[in-house]
Amino acid sequence: MFLYQQRGEFFAQTAGGLEELAARELESLGATAIKARKRGLTFEADLETLCRVNYRARLLSRVVAPLRKFKAETPEQLYLGAKKIDWTRIMRLDQTFAVFANAHRSRIEHSKFAALKVKDCVADMFRKRYRGKRPNVDAREPDLWISVHILEDEVTVGIDCSGGSLHRRGYRQESVEAPMQETLAAAILDLAEWDLRRPVYDPMCGSGTLLSEAWLKAGNIPAGVLRRKYGFMMLPDYDRRVWFKVKLQEDNKVKSVRGGLIRGSDIDPAAVKMTRRNNARLPGGDELRVRTCDFRDLEGLENHLILCNPPYGIRMKQGEGMAAFMGEFGDFLKQRCKGSEAWIYLGDPELAKSVGLKAARRIPLRNGGLDGRLVKYELY
Repeated sequence: MFLYQQRGEFFAQTAGGLEELAARELESLGATAIKARKRGLTFEADLETLCRVNYRARLLSRVVAPLRKFKAETPEQLYLGAKKIDWTRIMRLDQTFAVFANAHRSRIEHSKFAALKVKDCVADMFRKRYRGKRPNVDAREPDLWISVHILEDEVTVGIDCSGGSLHRRGYRQESVEAPMQETLAAAILDLAEWDLRRPVYDPMCGSGTLLSEAWLKAGNIPAGVLRRKYGFMMLPDYDRRVWFKVKLQEDNKVKSVRGGLIRGSDIDPAAVKMTRRNNARLPGGDELRVRTCDFRDLEGLENHLILCNPPYGIRMKQGEGMAAFMGEFGDFLKQRCKGSEAWIYLGDPELAKSVGLKAARRIPLRNGGLDGRLVKYELY
């Protein structure tokens, strides 16, 4: 019996700073015994709840089912520890796999080398049992993702139940440079405590991630609605009847999004086209209202929830200074957005000084490699 079967415990990875929000989300989806850990949360769940978490969760990066824990100070000990897992019970010869690893404060220092040792272990086990034949490695979309986490020489080997990062929803087929991660956009909506009634507007929508995440939330649409394959399908005790039951239950909760509730614009016509095409992949998403327009030309956004991720130089026209740009945007908010709240994600936190408005909140949030700030402005 594997570790997750003994304890019913799983690990949910989430971005730093989102643990409290993610814990509330897990609880709402039926998870119990939720505890904060480094880089995420542990929780307990039965198979039905595990399926629901992977299908619906908007704030989690991935969910891992631990198979075995052991001590390993050398690559050889790592190999032998992974060898005690019967991988032929988990995958077939004709399926593909890949290994990802993280190592921290351990004698085994290199994550890639740790992943290679476990990969070799799996391949060798199959070769021995199947006369030299072994499953192929697919580093992009394998049937099985194997997780290896090493902290202070303690190894946890598990199965990625999500089948790749959950932030890849599938609707964003096209994007501008440096797009916002979907999980971060979902977190911004939760931090803003959007009541699903106040109109949402993004005046710099780019490829539309904030608008699409708002669409998912407003329509009560599972974040994994476009996902066709999950890692939990590789668990030895997976029951497809349970998965079909959960999927049907959650799909029946989807509702239509009120017309005009979610709107946006961008100065770049190509970005607007991307947003339309991306959001159209979601249920009812072709009803999203988005147009080509400079925010300076908008009549005003009174009593709205304004969300945006300014381009901070990457999508800016050459020669246009970001400080001056943000100053103009601050004037727009002050003069034409009375009664609204603006939540602006700034990849460069220093740009908050150029907005010219007093911030009600500043929240550190990472977007990929950017250590940005989410800044809230109350517009009276």
